[in-house]
Amino acid sequence: MSVKGSNPRVKRIQPLKLNDIVPNAHSRIHLQGNEINRVFGGGVVPGSLVLIGGEPGIGKSTLLLRMASDICQNSTGGVLYVSGEESEDQVKLRCDRLGVKDANLYLVHETNLDSVIQLVEQNMATQNPFTAVVIDSIQTVETQECPSPPGSVAQVRFCTSRLQDLAKSLNTTVLITGHVTKSGDIAGPRTLEHMVDTVLYMEGDPITHTRILRSMKNRFGASNEIGVFDMTDKGLSEVADGVIPHSIEVGSVLLLSHKYSTEYKGWNHYSSII
Repeated sequence: MSVKGSNPRVKRIQPLKLNDIVPNAHSRIHLQGNEINRVFGGGVVPGSLVLIGGEPGIGKSTLLLRMASDICQNSTGGVLYVSGEESEDQVKLRCDRLGVKDANLYLVHETNLDSVIQLVEQNMATQNPFTAVVIDSIQTVETQECPSPPGSVAQVRFCTSRLQDLAKSLNTTVLITGHVTKSGDIAGPRTLEHMVDTVLYMEGDPITHTRILRSMKNRFGASNEIGVFDMTDKGLSEVADGVIPHSIEVGSVLLLSHKYSTEYKGWNHYSSII
C-alpha cells in the first residue's frame, strides 16, 4: 500500500535533528600564506563550491595551480585539475615554471563534464580519493543533458548545478574559474554567483604586476576581504600584510571600493587617475 502523496520515482530524503549534527570546526584545508587564507576565511572548506572570476590572462590559472599544490600538501587526498583550454603538456609546462611538482596532482584535458564527474565518482572508491577538483574554466565544459553550446548561459548554469551536487554529495571541494568581461559578467549576467558558496575576483593593474584577490561572497567567512599579490615569473608572491605599492595606491583604493553590482569598466577606467 503506497502512502498518499508519495512518488516511487522521487528520491526519499532523511532529515537530521539539529542537535545531532556535529560540524567539524577543524576541517578547513589551510593554504600556504596569510593573504589567501584570510580571503578564504581561514582556509578552504571541504565540500564547498568556489568561483574565481577575472579577466582573461589576469592569473586565475596560476592561482589555481598554486592552490591545487597547497591542497595536495595539506590534505590526505589528491587534486584533479581539469583544463578545457590547454593540453596536459601545456599545463605541465606551467607547473614546471611555477615549481609545482606534487605527486598527487592529476591533470586532464577534457570538456565533457559527464566524463569528469564519472571519473571523480569512480575515484572515490580508491585509496587516494580526490580532495578537490579544479575546473578551468566553466565556459569550456559541457554536459550532454543540456543541448545549449558550451559557454552559453544555460550550459554554464547546468554544469555549475552538476558540480554543486558533486561537491555536496562527495564532500569534495570544487574550484571553478570564470572569465569576466568588461561589463562585469561571467558567461552571462552574473549567472553563477548565487549558485556557489564563495565568489572571489582577481583584479589586476596593467602598469605594475600587482594582483588583488577579493572575496565578494563567502558563506564560511567574511566578505570583502582582500589579498594582495605580486605576479612574478615564478607565479604569485604574497605582498606582506596586503600593503599596496605606492605607485598604484590611488587606483587600487578606487578599484577596491568599486562594487561589481555596478557595471565594471575595467582598469582603463582608472588609468587616468593612477
